[in-house]
Amino acid sequence: MKTRWLTGKEQRAWRAYIAATHLLEDAIDRQLQQDAGMPHLYYSILANLSEAPERKLRMTDLAEKSKITRSRLTYAVTRLEKDGLIRREDCQWDKRSSFATLTDEGMAVLERTAPGHVETVRAAVFDHLSEEQVERLEEISSAIVRALEGAETPRPTSDEVPWRRRSSPCSGSGSGPGSGSASGSS
Repeated sequence: MKTRWLTGKEQRAWRAYIAATHLLEDAIDRQLQQDAGMPHLYYSILANLSEAPERKLRMTDLAEKSKITRSRLTYAVTRLEKDGLIRREDCQWDKRSSFATLTDEGMAVLERTAPGHVETVRAAVFDHLSEEQVERLEEISSAIVRALEGAETPRPTSDEVPWRRRSSPCSGSGSGPGSGSASGSS
């Protein structure tokens, strides 16, 4: 198979994208660590739960919304549960599944932290873009997500998207099979 090397223009775009995403993730993580003592991933989990009916999601659905493996989610939820921000509950109709529920304390932390988070995102991204660039950013990002999730091809196999990957024997276990919607939040 012949390698399809990036063109000069593609290489510049790729490197700019990588630099931007690394710097943005660092800025967001620093703000969230300072304001809430948690990384961006944990904040995103709380935000996803806050938007769900009854502030509750099946663990598999939460993994999909968070775009992470089930084992990584289990680790994060265990930490958030220990901090009193999330409560885990068994699923009555499927013994292999469980729910994560945002507690009142978790909601309070989210409400306290959200203004600083939004200001960081606005200052790092949207204050530097025109309305047209914001539309293009959404269009480009959505196209990449659709391609990686397999929306334009047959349903991806279990190892093609993170929330369907099985844990390796040494990394713990996920919360069981299943999936839900594919929207994301941060």
